[in-house]
Order: sequence, then C-alpha cells, then structure tokens
Amino acid sequence: MIQLLIENPLLLFFTVAALGYILGEIKIGGSSLGVAATLFAGLAIGALHPELRLPEIITQLGLVLFVYTIGLSSGPGFFASFQRKGVRDNLFIFGMLTLAFMLTVSVSVLFDLGPALTSGLFAGSLTNTPTLAGVLEYIQSNVSASTAPDILNEPVVGYSIAYPVGVIGMILAVSLAQRFFRIDYARESQQLKDYGVAGKKLEPRTIRVTRGDAGRETVAEMVRKNGWDVIFGRFKHGDEGLSMTTGSTRFQPGDLVVAVGSREDLDRVVETLGEPAGELLELDRSQYDFRRIFISNPEVAGHPLQDLNLLERFGAIVTRIRRGDVEWLPKGNTVLELGDRVRVVAKPEIMPAVSKFFGDSYRSLSEINLFSFSLGVLLGLLVGLIPIPLPGGLEFKLGLSGGPLVVGLILGKVGRTGPIVWHLSYSGNLLLRQVGLALFFAAVGTSAGHAFFTTLPRAGGLTIFVAGAIITCLTALATVWVGYRVFKIPMSLLSGMLAGLQTQPAVLGYSLQQSKNELPNIGYATVFPIATITKILYAQLLFILLSRL
Repeated sequence: MIQLLIENPLLLFFTVAALGYILGEIKIGGSSLGVAATLFAGLAIGALHPELRLPEIITQLGLVLFVYTIGLSSGPGFFASFQRKGVRDNLFIFGMLTLAFMLTVSVSVLFDLGPALTSGLFAGSLTNTPTLAGVLEYIQSNVSASTAPDILNEPVVGYSIAYPVGVIGMILAVSLAQRFFRIDYARESQQLKDYGVAGKKLEPRTIRVTRGDAGRETVAEMVRKNGWDVIFGRFKHGDEGLSMTTGSTRFQPGDLVVAVGSREDLDRVVETLGEPAGELLELDRSQYDFRRIFISNPEVAGHPLQDLNLLERFGAIVTRIRRGDVEWLPKGNTVLELGDRVRVVAKPEIMPAVSKFFGDSYRSLSEINLFSFSLGVLLGLLVGLIPIPLPGGLEFKLGLSGGPLVVGLILGKVGRTGPIVWHLSYSGNLLLRQVGLALFFAAVGTSAGHAFFTTLPRAGGLTIFVAGAIITCLTALATVWVGYRVFKIPMSLLSGMLAGLQTQPAVLGYSLQQSKNELPNIGYATVFPIATITKILYAQLLFILLSRL
C-alpha cells in the first residue's frame, strides 16, 4: 500500500484529504480543526516512509491559490483598516516578534544550541519557510565553503522539528482564548460591521407617520441628522397609489412608509416618525414587486451602486444585499460583486429588465474567468520575485506567499480595471481557497512527517521540540493576552493577526472555522507583510549574534 501511494501522488493526496476531513469533523469541547486537520493527517501518513511526500509544486500551487483568494476578498477591509488602527496593529505584531526573538536567544543559551540550529528553530517555531530560505542563503554567502555544507543541515533540522508545534501551539492558543474569554463571534461581527464583512438581521416594517413636523425635512436630511441605518422603500400618501421613496421625499402625517433595517434601528425611526402601522404595506405587490436577483453580469460587478442609476433607469431600488451568509443594507458607495444577491423593489412590468441588467444567472456564477484570475496570479508571482533591498546589504523577496497576497489585496480593492473584473464570485473564491488549503496542508504534512518523527527521538530532538514549544506557546499566549486585554482587539481580528504573525494558513483556516466570518482574513492580511520582513531579518540576526557569543 505504501509503495502504491509513493508511485501515485494523486492517490496520496486524496487519501490525506479524506483522512483530514474525517479528523477535521471531530469536535473536542465544541471545536473542530476543519480543513486544518489535513496537515496532521499528512504528518501521520508522511511518517510511514521518507518517500511518501507530494511534489513541491503541490505545496506551491496550494499556497498561491490560498493567499491570492484571501487577498481578493480582504482587499477593501485591509486598506480601510489603516484608517482605523492598522499602524498600531503592525507595531503590536512587531513587538510580539521581538519577544519571540528574545525567547529564542534565551532558549539557545539555556539548551546550548548552535547558531545555525537556533536560526532554523526560530523559523520553524514561527512556521515561515522564506525565513528558513533566508538563513540558508545567508550561510551559503557568508560561511566558508569548507564548513557551509555541514552547517546548512542544522537550520533544516531545527525547522522540521519546530514546525509542527508551531502550528499546533498557535491553534491551541486560539482555542484556549475563545473559551477563557468566552468569545461571542456573532456579537463581534455585528460590532465590526464597518469593516464590510459583517451583517445583521434585517426586517421590513410599515410605519404610519403621525408627527406633524415630519414634512419639514427631506428623507435624506432626516437620515443624516438622526444617523439612521435604514433603507426607505415604498410609501403611500392618502388615497394615492404607492410611490418610491427618494432622498427628496417629504413625509406627511397619515403617510404609510416601508423601512428596512435592524429591529433596533427601526424602533428609532418609529419613535421619530410616528407609530407601527397595522397595514403591512411591504407585502403589497399590486403596484411594486420585490425579488432577490443574482449579480452575474460582469458589466455590473465592480461598480458602486450609485453609479448604476437604478432609480433613474428603472425606477427601482435595492433594499438589501446578501453575500454568502451575510446580509446588510446597501449604501451609495457599496461595490457589487459577482455572486451577490440583491433585494430589488420595482414595478412588476420592469422587473424582467432589472433581472436582465443584473444577470440573474446562477450558472454563470459557477464559471470562473480564467483570464482575470490567471492574470492576477501571474502578477502576484512576478511581484514575489522582485528583490527588495534591506539595511546591511541584505535583501528579501515576498515569494509565493507574499507576492500573490499583496497583488490580491490591491486588485481586491480596485475591483475592476476597464473590462477586467478581478473579483471572483463568493462561492468561487471559497472553493479555490479550500482547495488551496487542502493542497498546501497535505503537501507540507507529508513532506515534514518522516523527518519530524525520525529526528525527534534522536539526540537533541526532544530538546529542540521543547525549545520550539516554549517559543511558540509563550509568543502566542502573550499576543492573545496583550491584544485582547490591553489593546481591546476583538478576537475575530486578533486570531487573524496571530495567524499573520505566524504567517501560517493553517492557523488562519482554523480561525475562519471558529469565527464563521471574514474578519480573521483582514487581521491576517494587515500584519502579514511586516511579519514576513521582520522574521527574515531576525533569523539572520540570530545567526550573526549567536556566532559571536
């Protein structure tokens, strides 16, 4: 059976993926690993034989698919975060990595570990392959040719032993934190709705206007003055037929108006305008119809809602937008994406034209635009190859993990360039993300499995493992405690920042599984660049510093 798996990489991958799925569904204390369990399944199967490993191209493909799709979905929130506390968050992560650096120096002295081994230990404890590559490149360039071959093995050994605990330790930190602090992810999602990834329970309500001074201000003026987060739809004045509310509409006593929003926001509107009406105007389809429509037209996707001129073109308005499982109220600057479902109110005879305008084709949503997707990935790969100079004559590259992520963030923010729509549909993005994670975890697990379980029992293996656990666990616990208690960072964001500190998709995948929202993606993307650069520099600094002690 082992020989069969060695000779058939596809069979090996799907065996690991299937086993990982089974493990990922097991719940312990109400939590499960999800797709992250594929990594541990890969470690177990890879331990059976040194040749039981997937080709390196699988690791690269999985990583690129994952980080690029993360970038696309997180772009708007990432750039918006710097208008909030992005600088603080990056300085915080830099401080935590400095703590990890100091812990690494301490365990190196405590356990009498060599400089090269310690540098690999640092890279493995923080699970960053570019950091290991940077150390190996530095040794090759700065150590004499006679001793370099022997020293080059030491970082790899330290990395391979510390890497698994680097993943497990961070996942355990998230799991412990959400229990200890009793995290309510749904509540956090509501509180962070301005990040553009949270929704709330919306409902329509018919309101009877009774306030005599209601007509002194237009709807736009009242919304701005009172800070209402609602959408006004149809309204009825006396015996006249139904009309569509606009920003210039002035309500009069006796009018019936339909508003859509959360229960709390609607209560505020009712308090100002009048009282709940007994008549359910929102169910009247005699003059205006309402329908959910899929956004499948590329000509519509990527444009702000206000640029579509729906009211002037069709006499229609959008009252709600649903993306995945999240629903929210539209704003004029809300950018529609492929796969969004919009709730449209329009006259029955106009509704077919509105549906045609938006596309409303579920089949087209299942098709990925390979040109825009491949072009975006290509740009990301090219950016990852660009050498970036650093002080001291050093340089680093964003590589396969950083390049596609940076480009994905930019393209996710841009949305479209002329006729090219960069966004994927919500379902398409999730599918590619999950496939990428499965490929990456399976390949990394099988590659590290045999080295991990064979090196660990040998001389020094247990010491390296314990040293790695100290670095990972103390850094993770300090990050969670300081971030949540001192800086008051919501756990949904903080767990993503922890994954970004670790530059580890497995931790991010687990965080997404637990939070059930997109906020960890924003935390991850916000700190990933600074974390990558800092770890590459610190690993080489470790080698230089410890070589001189």
